[in-house]
Amino acid sequence: MRALLSPESSSLYFTSINIVSRDPNPCRSRTSLYFLKRDGGCRLIRRKPRSTAVKAVLDSATIEELGLKESDMRNPAISSTYRRSMLPKPNQTVLEAQARICTGPTQTRPLSEEQAFKVLDTILRSVRGELKDEEQVSKAQIGAFFAGMTIRANSFPEETQWSEGERRAMNLFWPLLLRALPPDVIFIADPEGSIMGLGNSVGPQFIGNGTTEMRLVGALREILAGGHLGYEEVQGVLKDVLPLKFEDGKSTGVSESLLSAFLIGQRMNRETDRKLKAYCLAFDDELGPAPVADVSSLTHYGEPYDGNTRFFRSTLFVAAVRSCYGESSLLHGVEWMPPKGGVTEEQMLNFMGANTNLSLHQAKELIEDEEVGFAYISQHEARPSLYSLIGLREHIKKRPPLATTEKVQQFIRAKGKESIVAGFYHEGYEEPLLMLMKRRGVHSGLVVKEYHIRVLGSRLMLWTMILNQLIHQELIDRI
Repeated sequence: MRALLSPESSSLYFTSINIVSRDPNPCRSRTSLYFLKRDGGCRLIRRKPRSTAVKAVLDSATIEELGLKESDMRNPAISSTYRRSMLPKPNQTVLEAQARICTGPTQTRPLSEEQAFKVLDTILRSVRGELKDEEQVSKAQIGAFFAGMTIRANSFPEETQWSEGERRAMNLFWPLLLRALPPDVIFIADPEGSIMGLGNSVGPQFIGNGTTEMRLVGALREILAGGHLGYEEVQGVLKDVLPLKFEDGKSTGVSESLLSAFLIGQRMNRETDRKLKAYCLAFDDELGPAPVADVSSLTHYGEPYDGNTRFFRSTLFVAAVRSCYGESSLLHGVEWMPPKGGVTEEQMLNFMGANTNLSLHQAKELIEDEEVGFAYISQHEARPSLYSLIGLREHIKKRPPLATTEKVQQFIRAKGKESIVAGFYHEGYEEPLLMLMKRRGVHSGLVVKEYHIRVLGSRLMLWTMILNQLIHQELIDRI
């Protein structure tokens, strides 16, 4: 399978901007944008009159009078302020170690003896309840960290296996950790009792609590050995454990340590096509069949859900402009997502006063409306099961397979042709994304490396016209 990028020549459509200000009050104006559509007609976007004098800052007296907390106030210029305050924060010492070791066979950077000593000491003091000056190490962090160590020991190439410093630190701390860690973590750290060299019997005998955990433990034995699961196995586990349910910030269902090991372990072992398809399609029927919009074409935009932190996020504006050309557009995402925790379309829409809590049927009506032709769907509304993982995803640090597959979704179908545009950060995901688009059965698909869509305002229209040409090509080989 390959992308066929051979744009044919086509006429470009120009816009006219008509700004009329008849109000004697200079702070109020009416602005209308007219965009020519393919059928020769026009689609109008009109900004409703509103005062430009907006009070953007609340003084401390007003905040106190309204009963608000300073911590609850959001700064629209800082994306991290959109992080939900009730989510427990991860321990930074262990999180930094996870960033080094919970990644691929060639990207992993082993810890030095000093780093490994500090991390293991932090984990030990946390599980003993002796960690006072920093965040506690969560169960999800411990599960992800030891999953990374186990997979490296079992299946990674020699240069990214344990360093001598890591081995010396583990030899010192493991006898102490063995007495302090719960059985599920001991299983993750030494599933066959062969890594630590102490004849541990907990790992080989561990089966989990209840049928759901038993299935998860069985899958983890394969993952921790560096193996891959099949399509049905992945979907079975996901549907068993999700959505996560919490009480007082703690999961009441499956072990967070086991689930975090499952998610990060599959990423470390590299994603197979079967694995990605399973994640992509697992919850398609969570809310029933997807609504079908009565439109001739529909473009789905799937940007990385964790947003941008270093450059302009242009997709929202590109999609809105294309909708004015009669090309119906559907965006989807979340307000805030780790690991980047960057600016997202939902943050921008919220800041502009848009409703980002639309149901699928409400979004369908907007897409069908000839004066709109555009909608945004939040994962919170469309896939509650996957949305329940946001807190855990912050604690595993690295992106799980879901970070790839959640971009290739069809929350709403169209009677006409459908296209998917997906962005990606790291090379190597072009073919997997196109494969998922092909599996979705859309008419065309386009993947764009995020670095290459730093679109300045003056070039936004040019980019939109280029995208119009590309997206109408047969970009996916048909079977």
